[in-house]
Amino acid sequence: MTTVTSFRPRNRRNVELVLLLLAVTIVLVAYLNVGLAIDGAFPPDLIKYGFGLLVLSVGFHLALRWRASYADPLLLPIATLLNGLGLVMIHRLDLAYGRTGSHLLAPKQLIWSALGVLIAIGVIIVLRDHRHLRRFTFTAMAVGLGMLLLPLMPGIGRNINGSRIWIGLGPLSFQPGEVAKILLVIFFAGYLVQTRDVLSLVGSRFLGIGLPRAQDLGPILIAWLASVGVLVFERDLGSSLMFFGLFVSMLYVATERRSWIAIGMILFCAGSYVAYLLFGHVQVRVLLWLHPFSDKALAASDQLVKGLMGMAKGGLLGSGLGRGHPEFTYFPESDFIVPSFGEEIGLIGLFALLLLYVLLVERGLRTALGVRDGFGKLLAVGLSFSLALQCFVVVGGVTRVIPLTGLTMPFLSYGGSSLLANWSVVALLLRISDQARRPLPDADELANVSSAHTQVVRRP
Repeated sequence: MTTVTSFRPRNRRNVELVLLLLAVTIVLVAYLNVGLAIDGAFPPDLIKYGFGLLVLSVGFHLALRWRASYADPLLLPIATLLNGLGLVMIHRLDLAYGRTGSHLLAPKQLIWSALGVLIAIGVIIVLRDHRHLRRFTFTAMAVGLGMLLLPLMPGIGRNINGSRIWIGLGPLSFQPGEVAKILLVIFFAGYLVQTRDVLSLVGSRFLGIGLPRAQDLGPILIAWLASVGVLVFERDLGSSLMFFGLFVSMLYVATERRSWIAIGMILFCAGSYVAYLLFGHVQVRVLLWLHPFSDKALAASDQLVKGLMGMAKGGLLGSGLGRGHPEFTYFPESDFIVPSFGEEIGLIGLFALLLLYVLLVERGLRTALGVRDGFGKLLAVGLSFSLALQCFVVVGGVTRVIPLTGLTMPFLSYGGSSLLANWSVVALLLRISDQARRPLPDADELANVSSAHTQVVRRP
């Protein structure tokens, strides 16, 4: 006689807590290293920053124990470590520039981090099931497109560093494209889960690749026109590449048709080439990409050259935290925070940072494999790809793999809108992973629930 017992996997919350404490310890050691290297003394605000980061991370951990006990145990520690290291570099740049009082950026970044974590906790508490988001598929589309168009409105739109991707709210500036990224992922997931069977149909074949039917090209053409519009009117190559690449990647995952990738690449290359021929700002970006050391490029901007020279100075092991000169590069705390780290922690340290992003994306894709509904799979894939594409665009731009863009590195760079959006992405992935890892109810539990429901119905 065989006895069958139910198996409940461990939720790994204790593992998460240990990793969180390790992440906070690494951040504190890095912060201490900066203080000793620059001032030769123990940083007086080390306890304040350490305590703040510890309270935020442990508070999020307790919220997961309460509302999402089976969520992935690695997502929160990785995001906390990246956020903390970003705070360390921003503090290091505050010291390098001699900022004081209200000009300090590190305290502001800590406040934005606290708001981002609180919003993420709110997502975990309010959103009990990610499948509820599917009801807002077209609402998310309308609001997301509206957010993309906000910077073009007169009065509130702001042109900063050549790109019109900001809106001004009093003394504050906000990048609505960060929020639009999440809303459009929700729309893409809801739309593609409904239409993937139609979009998977093959119309004809070319070189052994099944091409979609002509009548099914509408969605990708609309996405292409929208991305070209962002490139032309907002002068933002990075967002254009990210939004269109996000849609094409989700379309490929939904249909498993390689032809969509080929069509997407052809459309984006064609749109970029036409934009290069028509618009001067695109020509400048391409010049800085292909010939950054030429006299003409240096006359336009030497930002990329200074970033490359800083990373070259860091070499393999780096000059050490607090011992380099990342302040020589323009915007080292935002657009060029990757070269700032590259100079002081070297190629090995930079690879370690990139490996954290690889793990973050890998855990998101693992969540997509484990979740049981199609909408959840596409949503997790889209959110993971949004992080991966943003990292590729930023790192590729500062290393001359692609033309330079104005996007910020997730969690590392200074900026409130980016932090709020990326912490929300992590919260959504945690919610989906809780559903994916949570064991199905036992047969006995289902029978008990059914029996209780029957008794309630029959009660006079």
